[in-house]
Amino acid sequence: MIPLPPSTRIFLACGATDMRKGFDGLAVMVQQVLTLSPHSGALFAFRGKRGDLVKLLWYDGQGLCLFSKRMDRGRFVWPSTQTGSVAMTSAQLSMLLEGIDWRRPERSFTPTLAG
Repeated sequence: MIPLPPSTRIFLACGATDMRKGFDGLAVMVQQVLTLSPHSGALFAFRGKRGDLVKLLWYDGQGLCLFSKRMDRGRFVWPSTQTGSVAMTSAQLSMLLEGIDWRRPERSFTPTLAG
């Protein structure tokens, strides 16, 4: 996982993104489509059309960082809306990057009695 400061805001760009885009193309998308600043220190996540590739754009204070992950099996769970962005927590981002449905996480065991 990327060591993000606790105050880092995280945004998912809804819909599919052209995964041929690099630093500049994704930064322009953040400015024009999401109407946010790519240099604000927030992390922006983009998903490809097939759903098996995600790119993260983050300004760490010195420059833009671009991270990518491709799933060998399965797909990244993404919002169904085609426009805008969704804010999420770092815990939800961790689940997303592991292929877990971050919108409805379910515990596998709930204790009923103490002891």
